[in-house]
Amino acid sequence: MIRIGLTGSIGMGKSTTAEMFREAGVPVLDSDRIVHDLYRGAAVAPIEAAFPGVTADGAVDRARLAERVLGNPQALEKLEDIVHPLVWAARDAFLKEQEEKGARIVVYDVPLLFETGADKTVDAIVVVSAPEDVQKARVLARPGMTEEKFAAILAKQVPDAEKRARANFVVHTEKGLEEARKEVQAILEDLTRRSGG
Repeated sequence: MIRIGLTGSIGMGKSTTAEMFREAGVPVLDSDRIVHDLYRGAAVAPIEAAFPGVTADGAVDRARLAERVLGNPQALEKLEDIVHPLVWAARDAFLKEQEEKGARIVVYDVPLLFETGADKTVDAIVVVSAPEDVQKARVLARPGMTEEKFAAILAKQVPDAEKRARANFVVHTEKGLEEARKEVQAILEDLTRRSGG
């Protein structure tokens, strides 16, 4: 089973590209979705114990948690020590399930693929990219987004140029959905050919 790591900086079109892999019949593990579910489930108690007052109604309040960890490397590391093992466990369960179903290719949709070291657990890396001006326009069009927030998010991410240099494949999203879909199809054909069918 070929494991593809799918990543890309904010505003590059990674979620849309993940959907293209799904449409092509490839199982996709959405790490953001896992974290979202953990924040309403298994991660609630340990996060509340580590950061008292950040949960409400049996779920982690992301805004309260962000206030506690953003700009505080020790707090962020403490949070990651709680969340990352739970995410890896969910990933392992997903892999086992897909192997049992006979999947030939799976995709890990991981925004921080390089930053978390998850790039070492995949067979191929697909980076979703677009020119800086396109990325900036997309991100600043989001509700509640500011130049400052955008800069803070980018500061925590491996630069796009470095991601592209470390990728096996790049999907260029500035050319429109149809072109991106063709690139996804070409990646799948290439990987299927390499794996012997």
